[in-house]
Amino acid sequence: MSELFRIIHREFVYIWYYVDLQFRQIFWYWVLGMAIGSLISVFAKDRIHGLFVSMQGKKLGLFGIIPACLLGIASPLCMYGTIPIAASFRKQGMREDWLAAFMMASILLNPQLIIYSAALGTKALIVRIVTCFLCGCAAGLFVFLFYRRKDFFHFEGFEVRASHDTHPNLLIRYLLNFMRNIRATGLYFMAGILLSALFQRYIPQDTMVRVFGGNEAWGVLMAATIGVPLYACGGGTIPLLQSWLADGMSMGSAAAFMITGPATKITNLGALKIAMGWKRFALYFIYVMGFSFICGLAVNGF
Repeated sequence: MSELFRIIHREFVYIWYYVDLQFRQIFWYWVLGMAIGSLISVFAKDRIHGLFVSMQGKKLGLFGIIPACLLGIASPLCMYGTIPIAASFRKQGMREDWLAAFMMASILLNPQLIIYSAALGTKALIVRIVTCFLCGCAAGLFVFLFYRRKDFFHFEGFEVRASHDTHPNLLIRYLLNFMRNIRATGLYFMAGILLSALFQRYIPQDTMVRVFGGNEAWGVLMAATIGVPLYACGGGTIPLLQSWLADGMSMGSAAAFMITGPATKITNLGALKIAMGWKRFALYFIYVMGFSFICGLAVNGF
């Protein structure tokens, strides 16, 4: 019995070491991400969405997908917040290719996640921003090419939710938003750190190199595939990606994971299926997997 206790105690010490190490490395990125995300949500969200609506009066044509992507990345809303907003944009006559670009970019990235991703290093941060931007642009292009004369989205039943940010005192309004961010991401953040510690303790580094390393298509495909069931929250996957990259995961594999993860997050899929219908939802899933795979190979090729 004492031997079993010593083994359990030893493993606990090892795991706690990894948890403590990674927590101290990432914690301030998480806090800063929430702080900036809440600032944008409280003070700039309406301005960002207003800029998108104002694009309708400009003759940008297909090139409108570029600012649509940028505004989608700047928007602090999650997918459940983005779809009702997109529905209201559509009612106002917004082009569907611009909407597709805006929504795809918004699914993949937001200001809060950009700050989180800085913990992965400059190269990974640039790869994430560029690939997510290109994924949004490509989504808008495909809708333009294949759905120019028919509807792609079906937003019936989606209504814009009342904003929670209504307190008359701006400081309290900001702090309430910040606390909601903590409640929404805190559990996932800690779960991600714990999973990362378990990976570091029990998965040999050479295994990670064999599965996700190098420039081989297999590693990119595996990373894209595990992004589907494993992704729950952006903040929760940063610790995993940090340890995987340190253990030999290629940047292309990381890029594939960073696309399929948020794009196939289970809560996002439910909302998207309603907004698209089964046929277009299947096309969306194929698009995400195909783009992430090609993008991962391209990143590894540089």
